Amino acid sequence: MAFLKVSGTKLVGGEGSEVVLRGAGLGGWMTMENFITGYPGCEFQVREALEGVLGEEKSNYFFDKFLEHFFTEKDAVFFRSLGLNCIRIAINYRHFEDDLNPRVLKKDAYKHLDRVINICAAQSIYTVIDMHTAPGGQSGGWHSDSGVHIAKFWVHKDFQDRLVWLWTDIAEHYKDNPWVAGYNVLNEPADPHPTHSGLITFYDRVYTAIRNVDLNHILFLDGNTFATDFSHFPENSGERWENTAYSIHDYAVYGFPNSPEPYERSGAQLERLRKTYERKRRWIDEKGLCAWNGEWGPVYARREYDAEETDQINERRYMVLEDQLQIYAQDKLSWSIWLYKDIGFQGMVYVSQLTPYMKLFKTFLERKHRLAVDAWGKDDKDVKHIYQPIVQLIKDSVSDDSNLKLYPPLWSVEERVTRLSRTMLVAEFLVKEWAEMFSGMDFANLEELAKSFRFENCEKREGLNKALRANAGL
Repeated sequence: MAFLKVSGTKLVGGEGSEVVLRGAGLGGWMTMENFITGYPGCEFQVREALEGVLGEEKSNYFFDKFLEHFFTEKDAVFFRSLGLNCIRIAINYRHFEDDLNPRVLKKDAYKHLDRVINICAAQSIYTVIDMHTAPGGQSGGWHSDSGVHIAKFWVHKDFQDRLVWLWTDIAEHYKDNPWVAGYNVLNEPADPHPTHSGLITFYDRVYTAIRNVDLNHILFLDGNTFATDFSHFPENSGERWENTAYSIHDYAVYGFPNSPEPYERSGAQLERLRKTYERKRRWIDEKGLCAWNGEWGPVYARREYDAEETDQINERRYMVLEDQLQIYAQDKLSWSIWLYKDIGFQGMVYVSQLTPYMKLFKTFLERKHRLAVDAWGKDDKDVKHIYQPIVQLIKDSVSDDSNLKLYPPLWSVEERVTRLSRTMLVAEFLVKEWAEMFSGMDFANLEELAKSFRFENCEKREGLNKALRANAGL
């Protein structure tokens, strides 16, 4: 079997035939995220808290069983039945090394990653390995698993050295596996340097390190500022980084609770969808390079929170989904929708409310939703009035409005207050409570909780899956 390659603006397989990758991200698995699996704060915080409640042996057992049950052969069979051919696997560096024991590969580091890549290969599904979480945090997002809003990856060279070491090991491990389409070397970087110098230097280093051991696999490079900005990428990128595709993340504002207005497919709204997408990939097109949409997709209303408005909200979200798919189809764009599986907010499949896990955390999740302590797709209608005085205080206290515009520019004053006060500060006070709900459980109880995430215990988001199936083979 031939390795996929980049040829000009296309991905190609054996004998140069074009291959379009259409699939989804396996998030919430080897990088757990709060909105995906229901915990507050960051993954490292809940892991530490659960060990404090259960002890090391039981805590490790639960998380290992969670990884085992979250994605099995049945998931791969269902995924392929939709005609989809690629899964982007989000990984956390902490599965491979420890902060107190850096550059030492953990025992069984590749246990679950190997298993899922092999399961996917057996179903003719390509995989892209996505470094979703880097040492020190490559952005201030919760998905960087650092617990702070400052991206320390860019200010400590040793964090970068460690990631170069890890990618060298991963590339050596998978260099002969053609079902691995390639390596997405850094998810949503947010390098604050005005010329992106830190990001370009890192990409140069990691490219050289990977190519020294692996000439086969495609590299997928995200634009700066959450995969939206290529404005300071090198003029000679095509020659500098061979066999490389460039990744945008094309989330549409109309697919979220903070949409500026209800989506009606008006001419202006459709134009905004297209222009936003075209702006993100403009540099790629101008240079004649290969584009990949590594993340995109709406979130969905849930009946337990949105009641009688649920169906109407979701009808609009499916319209956004379908219109984005139409735009991508016209360009024969490879894409990976976010997300394959979760507890009911965005996934193609989601954990049933009847499972032990959802029953246990039902009340907790309702309170977490009301407090809006997750950043992703937040609906802050119940608490916005509490934080607005802080926002106003900051605005009133800064004499020059230009000083209110800090990096990253996507974070307004309101968004910054949200990130620091709710999703970090309030959330960390809920972490121990989440862990204490496991108190007294034996190994059998822990496995039953983990089994809640098995495919057979999940429901399918039919509207989403129908649209993906219709577009999978275009």
